[in-house]
Amino acid sequence: MSQLIEVRVPDIGEFKDVEVIEVLVKPGDAIVAEQSLITVESDKASMEIPSSVAGVVRELKIGIGQKVSQGTLVLLLEPAVGGVAEPAPGSAAVTAPEEPPPAPAEPPATAPAAPASAPAESPATATLVAPAPPAIERTPPVPAALEDAGKVSKPHASPSVRRFARELGVDLSLVRGTGPKQRVTQDDVRAWVKGVVAQAGALVARAPAPADGGAALGLLPWPKVDFAKFGPVEARPLSRIRKLSGANLHRNWVMIPHVTNNDEADITELEAFRVQLNRENEKGGVKVTMLAFLIKACVAALKKYPDFNASLDGDSLVYKQYWHIGFAADTPNGLVVPVIRDADAKGVFQIAKETSELAARAREGKLGPSEMQGGTFSISSLGGIGGTGFSPIVNAPEVAILGVSRSATKPVWDGKQFVPRLMLPLSLSYDHRVIDGAAAARFNVFVASLLADFRRAML
Repeated sequence: MSQLIEVRVPDIGEFKDVEVIEVLVKPGDAIVAEQSLITVESDKASMEIPSSVAGVVRELKIGIGQKVSQGTLVLLLEPAVGGVAEPAPGSAAVTAPEEPPPAPAEPPATAPAAPASAPAESPATATLVAPAPPAIERTPPVPAALEDAGKVSKPHASPSVRRFARELGVDLSLVRGTGPKQRVTQDDVRAWVKGVVAQAGALVARAPAPADGGAALGLLPWPKVDFAKFGPVEARPLSRIRKLSGANLHRNWVMIPHVTNNDEADITELEAFRVQLNRENEKGGVKVTMLAFLIKACVAALKKYPDFNASLDGDSLVYKQYWHIGFAADTPNGLVVPVIRDADAKGVFQIAKETSELAARAREGKLGPSEMQGGTFSISSLGGIGGTGFSPIVNAPEVAILGVSRSATKPVWDGKQFVPRLMLPLSLSYDHRVIDGAAAARFNVFVASLLADFRRAML
């Protein structure tokens, strides 16, 4: 064995006593010159420390969490022979030698026979390297299916990419780099995450209740309990609507980064106006609900903030020039979402009539597929039941949904005194890939202002 070389931290400028946040090599690894060894991070930035020579790592002298400065010993390296690094026997980088070494002590008959299509393997290599697992599909990858043999042994990535990966919880050894010299880029990390999410959504869509209980996603198995041993039970199959809606809701929750903005609208005058309309139109047969006003207010807000009336299509955002509003209808068999088409061209009475008719058909199970398609924005109202707020799940391919809870009379300060006001809770869930928090807050505030003074809806 040649004399070992000490690899130390080079001149890193004003970096002093910085923390090691990542060790990128291990004993036995064969490395090349300029290959990153560790990543250090200060309160200002992070950077990778490369090796100045090629060779095989024999001993690490530092670990994660230690402080290093210029001159700190990082590792001991056996220099490469003839410019080629030779890994230690038994390391992960072991390959079959050109000439097979002497046969092992045990008889060859004890070794498993190689497949006819596979190249011959020396007995020595067979004892050092475990049999490779079956080939798996790498695009898109699933975390539980990524065995150690499928990992990238030495991922190359800049400090910013490594930080980005840590924030997303991505193991860079699982990501294939497409940059120069297979360097991992931020786009590679994003693509890997999208691939995982896409396969997770596909698994959910194919099997809402998988037999493995989530093991395919790397989760703990679903608990199997004999409920009957604790007392009487009754098993009832899920309705068709619940099976379909459950799979869709699961997919949407997994694939859409949800955020919910909560606000309140003062509907004191609007509720009084609604009651007056119903009193005057008592014989007309159409009962105006708060949902009809909410739909009109949302249409006005969607026109002012068109991002909320859009859908993601790959790397494009499709802005729709129509306003079809879906509303969640509670039925004995589960939740359905009928759609009011061209809500911008309809008045409050017409919307109230259509929502009543669609909800009735939904409860009877008579809704047609066309009556539940084409929505650009949805409203889920629990006002008739209760609650003070919730986080509705975005109805893909839409990018936002407004949740409405039960209104309540509260003391509100008017600048001089507290006065009783009827306040309506609003919970706006949105797709954070399309909408940021500031836009969501503005949208909710605008809807609240329209409900507080509905004359604004005509402006």
